[in-house]
Amino acid sequence: MNPQGTATTTAFALPDRLSAKADPTLIAGDERHFAAIAASLEESIADLSARLDAELKAPGGAGRAAMDRDAEIHRLTARLRTLRRFGLDLCLGRMVTADDPEPLYVGRLGLTDSEGRRLLIDWRSPAAEPFFAATHANPMGLTSRRRYRWTDGRISDYWDEVFTADGLERQVALDDQSAFIASLGSNRSDRMRDVLATIQADQDAIIRAGSRGALVVDGGPGTGKTVVALHRTAHLLYSDPRLGHRRGGVLFVGPHRPYLSYVADVLPSLGEEGVQTCILRDLVEEGAEATLETDPEVARLKSSADLVKAIEKAVRFYEEPPAEGLTVTVDHTDLRLTAADWAEAFDAPEPGTPHNEARGQIWDKLVAILEEKYEGRDDVPPQLFRRVLRQNKELVGALNGAWPLLEAADLVGDLWTVPAYLRLCAPWLTRDEVRTLQRANPAAWTVSDLPLLDAARQRLGDPKADARKRRQEAALAAQREQMAQVVENLIAADPDGEGLMTQLRRADFQRNLVDESELAVAEPDLLAGPFAHIVVDEAQELTDAEWQMLLLRCPSRSFTIVGDRAQARHGFTETWEERLRRIGLTSITMASLSINYRTPEEVMTEAEPVIRAALPDANVPTSIRSSGIPVLHGRVEELAPILDTWLAEHPAEGIACVIGDPTFVPTARVRSLTPELSKGLEFDLVVLVDPEDFGTGVEGAVDRYVAMTRATERLVVLSSS
Repeated sequence: MNPQGTATTTAFALPDRLSAKADPTLIAGDERHFAAIAASLEESIADLSARLDAELKAPGGAGRAAMDRDAEIHRLTARLRTLRRFGLDLCLGRMVTADDPEPLYVGRLGLTDSEGRRLLIDWRSPAAEPFFAATHANPMGLTSRRRYRWTDGRISDYWDEVFTADGLERQVALDDQSAFIASLGSNRSDRMRDVLATIQADQDAIIRAGSRGALVVDGGPGTGKTVVALHRTAHLLYSDPRLGHRRGGVLFVGPHRPYLSYVADVLPSLGEEGVQTCILRDLVEEGAEATLETDPEVARLKSSADLVKAIEKAVRFYEEPPAEGLTVTVDHTDLRLTAADWAEAFDAPEPGTPHNEARGQIWDKLVAILEEKYEGRDDVPPQLFRRVLRQNKELVGALNGAWPLLEAADLVGDLWTVPAYLRLCAPWLTRDEVRTLQRANPAAWTVSDLPLLDAARQRLGDPKADARKRRQEAALAAQREQMAQVVENLIAADPDGEGLMTQLRRADFQRNLVDESELAVAEPDLLAGPFAHIVVDEAQELTDAEWQMLLLRCPSRSFTIVGDRAQARHGFTETWEERLRRIGLTSITMASLSINYRTPEEVMTEAEPVIRAALPDANVPTSIRSSGIPVLHGRVEELAPILDTWLAEHPAEGIACVIGDPTFVPTARVRSLTPELSKGLEFDLVVLVDPEDFGTGVEGAVDRYVAMTRATERLVVLSSS
């Protein structure tokens, strides 16, 4: 959409077939309100632009002031982008309550005019809840509700609903279908459609649920799980101050790359651009090149959370203080470092300090212990004493041997190439299991290795952090020394020896003269966490080991977990509560979606037996609409003419997908995917090629079921035999 509505004399562009809805008695009130919104938008954009320009020109500051300035720039930029992106189509609809005859307009953002009159209420505010949640069984105080459909910045249709007899007394346009049902029949595109205005009551209740603990949203195909996950993310950032971007923020985890591309526009369209989105592979740098595990037994063993937890013992192996003492010579003086001194130094790091970062704290403690033992310490500057110890090869070598700097890849690679090391760290494994996990190339990373690499990297920390810290300290010391000399020269040149120049000798003045911003710092890992809340879509696919990657990033254990047990490719025989408690979550709330809004009844009639044959208790949702198009069965040779016919019938809009034919070359409007990569997506036309070849057992049944239920209009099944 675009802000064209702000430049037109009318917000409505109804087609001829809807001329009755263009009656001024029905839309005159809306026209007046949209004129006020247009004026306010123009004023708001000018004001925000001026404020943003002023912030950008203002000095950057330091510390908290710099952070506050950056946060304000981010806030102003995000709001400006949303206002410019939508214009009048910020407005989703309006509602009338029994207590107030004046309509209340609901928008993507809240908006007030220069006099403080509320023109739009934010869709996430409590006042907007009835717009989404009211039903005829529970009107929530509404007498009527109107929803708009926007096309190119103007209203191309609208729908009225009346909840009470009083609502009929107002001018309303009643349809034989709701705005939501009408939206289901529209063509798909390569990005998820804007569905905010048509969120249903069952979805809205989950979107507005609190953030504490783990909320599980269980629902079959087409129930709107992804819609709920995305809109809940935006709602939580608005409603829960604990989840703001400066307090940890939200991480959104999707199942695969095509899914992230498909939903990429949704959160920005809701005014949220600071949410980190990823797939599990993105959490570990080796994930980009990792291959799938080909041995099912190896994959099974590595899927255990116990093996991930063995990383702790693997690191502890390298954290044993020397059992024997050591003599260190400084300026012809022998200093004895006893085994007890080593143990004291190794106890210096605070609990939870990453291994590599703790090494620097151990070194500092060793230096302090030796300095205390050195009788001539008053004659040797601390920096010189430390430099002498750094040059002592025996001391440095002893520390390197007892507490070495470690790389995560080396640590995990050793588990797969040194059987004795793996047996030490995972004593519950049998000899055959240890042998099964060994491989020739330790760095031949698979997806199953990623949780262990992630745990190792989190536990070890950055091996370069200590060296970088020493370089920074040396650079700061050099700056201070140089600045001190400059200060002395300025004071010497001051004829009075008093006043401003002598103030420069004060320590706080000299600290402010040193520019710490010039120091080299490591690029932040935006996915490292910790996050205040994590949203996981298609969560039924995660192994126990993969769950540990997310638990490491969310100490609060605040999760939104979205999935369908019947769509788990490797089976899901437990309940959600049993699975989640086993991996470490305890506070669990269940929510269920059982209405299939997307998939036509004709498709579900054929898809249901496919999944029930493998999973009799599958949670198969009930479709609420019919496309009137039966499922077509044919031969593989018919693929090209079927696609050509469909494209001719839909020359401008719609997306099709061929699933199961790796030789098919995709085009601009016809995708080609595997069953696994189609999960979470939707297409007007789905063509399955040889679905019986997808596999056997639960995995094959799930792949066929998932692929079939991607269709929103028509399904074609082609076979080679």
